[in-house]
Amino acid sequence: MTKTTKPAAKTADKPAAIDAPVVPARTTKTDQLLALLRKPEGASVEEMSEALGWLSHTTRAALTGLRKKGHAITRDKVGSVTVYRIAA
Repeated sequence: MTKTTKPAAKTADKPAAIDAPVVPARTTKTDQLLALLRKPEGASVEEMSEALGWLSHTTRAALTGLRKKGHAITRDKVGSVTVYRIAA
């Protein structure tokens, strides 16, 4: 029995390697929340909830989660609105 070999593929038939498109890193809701908190004026729970599509209790829970992860979040009153910021 003789072993038959498969003919080599023609390289001319194959297109040149195409560079894969650069995919930007995924932006998570936590990243978006941190961006809102890093603004100089901070953000209220209402602003954060609207921007993220969350209910207010979910937003407050996320703030608690960030605090537990070590982020220093301050809370200030601006008029009658409570504003949260990342402490600098």
